[in-house]
Amino acid sequence: MVYNLDQPSNQPGLMSNSCKHAIFNKALAGLRRINLDGLRWRVFDAKGQILGRLASQIATVVQGKDKPTYTPYREDGDMCIVINAKDVCFTGRKLTDKFYRWHTGYVGHLKERSLKDQLEKDPTEVIRKAVLRMLPRNKLRDDRDRKLRIFAGSEHPFGDRPVEPYQMPPRSVREMRPRARRALIRAQKKSEQTVASEAARKKNKDKAETAE
Repeated sequence: MVYNLDQPSNQPGLMSNSCKHAIFNKALAGLRRINLDGLRWRVFDAKGQILGRLASQIATVVQGKDKPTYTPYREDGDMCIVINAKDVCFTGRKLTDKFYRWHTGYVGHLKERSLKDQLEKDPTEVIRKAVLRMLPRNKLRDDRDRKLRIFAGSEHPFGDRPVEPYQMPPRSVREMRPRARRALIRAQKKSEQTVASEAARKKNKDKAETAE
Protein backbone atom coordinates (compact mmCIF):
# COMPACT_ATOMS: atom_id res chain seq x y z
CA MET A 1 0.00 0.00 0.00
CA VAL A 2 1.09 3.57 -0.69
CA TYR A 3 0.59 6.51 1.62
CA ASN A 4 -1.86 9.04 0.21
CA LEU A 5 -0.27 12.22 1.49
CA ASP A 6 -2.80 14.53 -0.15
CA GLN A 7 -5.88 13.05 1.52
CA PRO A 8 -6.69 14.63 4.92
CA SER A 9 -6.76 12.17 7.79
CA ASN A 10 -9.58 13.43 10.01
CA GLN A 11 -10.80 9.95 10.89
CA PRO A 12 -9.87 8.65 14.34
CA GLY A 13 -7.10 6.08 14.46
CA LEU A 14 -5.36 7.31 11.31
CA MET A 15 -1.98 9.02 11.23
CA SER A 16 -1.79 12.70 10.50
CA ASN A 17 -0.23 13.98 7.30
CA SER A 18 2.82 15.23 9.19
CA CYS A 19 3.44 11.74 10.61
CA LYS A 20 3.03 10.22 7.16
CA HIS A 21 5.48 12.72 5.69
CA ALA A 22 7.99 11.94 8.46
CA ILE A 23 7.73 8.17 7.89
CA PHE A 24 7.94 8.68 4.13
CA ASN A 25 11.08 10.81 4.40
CA LYS A 26 12.70 8.41 6.86
CA ALA A 27 11.98 5.45 4.58
CA LEU A 28 13.52 7.22 1.59
CA ALA A 29 16.59 8.38 3.52
CA GLY A 30 19.81 6.85 2.28
CA LEU A 31 18.39 5.44 -0.97
CA ARG A 32 20.45 7.90 -3.02
CA ARG A 33 23.61 6.19 -1.82
CA ILE A 34 22.43 2.78 -3.05
CA ASN A 35 22.78 1.58 -6.62
CA LEU A 36 19.26 0.27 -7.24
CA ASP A 37 19.96 -1.01 -10.76
CA GLY A 38 19.09 -4.69 -11.02
CA LEU A 39 17.95 -5.03 -7.41
CA ARG A 40 14.74 -6.77 -6.43
CA TRP A 41 12.33 -5.34 -3.86
CA ARG A 42 11.42 -8.16 -1.48
CA VAL A 43 8.56 -7.75 0.99
CA PHE A 44 8.63 -9.72 4.26
CA ASP A 45 5.43 -10.04 6.27
CA ALA A 46 6.43 -10.36 9.93
CA LYS A 47 2.91 -11.17 11.13
CA GLY A 48 2.98 -14.47 13.01
CA GLN A 49 6.66 -15.12 12.21
CA ILE A 50 9.28 -16.09 14.79
CA LEU A 51 11.82 -13.28 15.20
CA GLY A 52 14.94 -15.41 14.80
CA ARG A 53 13.75 -17.29 11.71
CA LEU A 54 12.55 -14.07 10.09
CA ALA A 55 15.80 -12.22 10.84
CA SER A 56 17.93 -15.05 9.43
CA GLN A 57 16.00 -15.00 6.14
CA ILE A 58 16.27 -11.21 5.90
CA ALA A 59 20.01 -11.36 6.61
CA THR A 60 20.43 -13.95 3.85
CA VAL A 61 18.57 -11.84 1.27
CA VAL A 62 20.17 -8.51 2.22
CA GLN A 63 23.63 -10.07 1.79
CA GLY A 64 22.71 -11.66 -1.53
CA LYS A 65 23.44 -15.18 -0.33
CA ASP A 66 20.36 -16.48 -2.12
CA LYS A 67 21.94 -15.61 -5.49
CA PRO A 68 24.36 -17.82 -7.42
CA THR A 69 26.56 -14.75 -7.99
CA TYR A 70 27.20 -14.18 -4.27
CA THR A 71 30.66 -12.91 -3.44
CA PRO A 72 31.66 -11.98 0.13
CA TYR A 73 33.35 -8.70 -0.81
CA ARG A 74 30.59 -7.44 -3.15
CA GLU A 75 27.31 -5.79 -2.23
CA ASP A 76 24.70 -7.66 -4.29
CA GLY A 77 21.87 -7.92 -1.75
CA ASP A 78 18.30 -6.96 -2.58
CA MET A 79 16.11 -4.34 -0.96
CA CYS A 80 14.17 -5.77 1.99
CA ILE A 81 10.86 -4.26 3.10
CA VAL A 82 9.45 -5.62 6.35
CA ILE A 83 5.82 -4.93 7.25
CA ASN A 84 3.72 -5.73 10.35
CA ALA A 85 6.74 -5.54 12.63
CA LYS A 86 4.46 -5.08 15.64
CA ASP A 87 2.94 -8.55 15.09
CA VAL A 88 6.18 -10.54 15.20
CA CYS A 89 6.18 -13.56 17.54
CA PHE A 90 8.66 -14.79 20.15
CA THR A 91 9.32 -18.17 21.72
CA GLY A 92 9.78 -18.93 25.39
CA ARG A 93 9.83 -16.05 27.88
CA LYS A 94 11.85 -13.61 25.80
CA LEU A 95 9.34 -10.79 26.26
CA THR A 96 10.25 -10.52 29.94
CA ASP A 97 13.68 -12.20 30.13
CA LYS A 98 15.46 -10.59 27.15
CA PHE A 99 17.01 -7.15 27.71
CA TYR A 100 18.74 -4.60 25.49
CA ARG A 101 21.61 -2.89 27.33
CA TRP A 102 23.68 0.17 26.44
CA HIS A 103 25.93 2.62 28.26
CA THR A 104 25.74 6.40 28.04
CA GLY A 105 29.42 6.88 28.84
CA TYR A 106 28.87 8.32 32.31
CA VAL A 107 29.79 6.39 35.45
CA GLY A 108 26.96 4.16 36.60
CA HIS A 109 24.75 4.95 33.59
CA LEU A 110 24.18 1.43 32.30
CA LYS A 111 20.74 1.47 30.71
CA GLU A 112 18.56 -1.51 29.93
CA ARG A 113 15.17 -2.08 28.35
CA SER A 114 13.18 -5.30 28.15
CA LEU A 115 12.00 -6.73 24.87
CA LYS A 116 8.39 -6.04 25.85
CA ASP A 117 9.10 -2.35 26.47
CA GLN A 118 11.11 -2.04 23.26
CA LEU A 119 8.28 -3.65 21.30
CA GLU A 120 5.85 -1.08 22.70
CA LYS A 121 8.24 1.84 22.12
CA ASP A 122 9.48 0.99 18.61
CA PRO A 123 8.85 -2.51 17.17
CA THR A 124 10.96 -1.77 14.10
CA GLU A 125 14.14 -1.61 16.19
CA VAL A 126 13.55 -5.16 17.45
CA ILE A 127 13.82 -6.60 13.94
CA ARG A 128 16.59 -4.21 12.94
CA LYS A 129 18.79 -5.20 15.88
CA ALA A 130 18.15 -8.90 15.24
CA VAL A 131 19.14 -8.59 11.57
CA LEU A 132 22.19 -6.36 12.11
CA ARG A 133 23.59 -8.71 14.73
CA MET A 134 23.46 -11.53 12.16
CA LEU A 135 25.49 -9.56 9.61
CA PRO A 136 29.30 -9.61 9.52
CA ARG A 137 30.88 -6.49 11.00
CA ASN A 138 32.74 -5.12 8.01
CA LYS A 139 32.57 -2.13 5.66
CA LEU A 140 29.50 -3.49 3.88
CA ARG A 141 27.35 -3.52 7.00
CA ASP A 142 26.18 0.11 6.69
CA ASP A 143 25.20 -0.37 3.04
CA ARG A 144 23.22 -3.47 3.94
CA ASP A 145 21.53 -1.57 6.75
CA ARG A 146 20.36 1.05 4.24
CA LYS A 147 18.69 -1.68 2.18
CA LEU A 148 16.53 -2.65 5.14
CA ARG A 149 13.23 -0.78 5.50
CA ILE A 150 10.99 -1.82 8.40
CA PHE A 151 7.43 -0.63 9.11
CA ALA A 152 5.27 -1.33 12.15
CA GLY A 153 2.05 -1.57 10.13
CA SER A 154 1.02 -3.03 6.79
CA GLU A 155 1.60 0.18 4.79
CA HIS A 156 4.81 1.21 3.06
CA PRO A 157 5.66 4.00 0.59
CA PHE A 158 7.23 1.72 -2.03
CA GLY A 159 4.05 0.67 -3.80
CA ASP A 160 5.30 2.16 -7.07
CA ARG A 161 8.25 -0.25 -7.05
CA PRO A 162 8.08 -3.81 -8.46
CA VAL A 163 7.78 -5.42 -5.03
CA GLU A 164 7.80 -9.20 -4.63
CA PRO A 165 6.32 -10.97 -1.59
CA TYR A 166 8.88 -13.24 0.03
CA GLN A 167 7.74 -16.78 0.80
CA MET A 168 9.18 -18.07 4.05
CA PRO A 169 10.58 -21.61 3.69
CA PRO A 170 8.71 -24.37 5.53
CA ARG A 171 9.97 -25.07 9.00
CA SER A 172 12.03 -28.26 9.02
CA VAL A 173 11.80 -30.59 11.99
CA ARG A 174 15.11 -31.08 13.75
CA GLU A 175 16.50 -34.58 13.35
CA MET A 176 16.20 -36.60 16.53
CA ARG A 177 19.42 -37.45 18.34
CA PRO A 178 20.52 -41.12 18.38
CA ARG A 179 19.96 -41.55 22.11
CA ALA A 180 16.48 -40.05 21.93
CA ARG A 181 15.71 -42.14 18.84
CA ARG A 182 16.73 -45.34 20.64
CA ALA A 183 14.61 -44.37 23.64
CA LEU A 184 11.63 -43.76 21.36
CA ILE A 185 12.12 -47.14 19.66
CA ARG A 186 12.30 -48.89 23.04
CA ALA A 187 9.12 -47.14 24.19
CA GLN A 188 7.31 -48.16 21.00
CA LYS A 189 8.43 -51.79 21.36
CA LYS A 190 7.39 -51.82 25.00
CA SER A 191 3.95 -50.47 24.16
CA GLU A 192 3.56 -53.07 21.38
CA GLN A 193 4.57 -55.86 23.76
CA THR A 194 2.10 -54.59 26.35
CA VAL A 195 -0.72 -54.57 23.82
CA ALA A 196 0.22 -58.06 22.59
CA SER A 197 0.37 -59.47 26.13
CA GLU A 198 -3.00 -57.93 26.99
CA ALA A 199 -4.52 -59.47 23.85
CA ALA A 200 -3.02 -62.88 24.66
CA ARG A 201 -4.25 -62.72 28.27
CA LYS A 202 -7.74 -61.82 27.11
CA LYS A 203 -7.70 -64.65 24.56
CA ASN A 204 -6.64 -67.21 27.18
CA LYS A 205 -9.33 -65.96 29.54
CA ASP A 206 -11.99 -66.37 26.84
CA LYS A 207 -10.78 -69.92 26.13
CA ALA A 208 -10.97 -70.82 29.81
CA GLU A 209 -14.50 -69.47 30.11
CA THR A 210 -15.55 -71.39 26.99
CA ALA A 211 -14.08 -74.65 28.32
CA GLU A 212 -16.00 -74.30 31.57
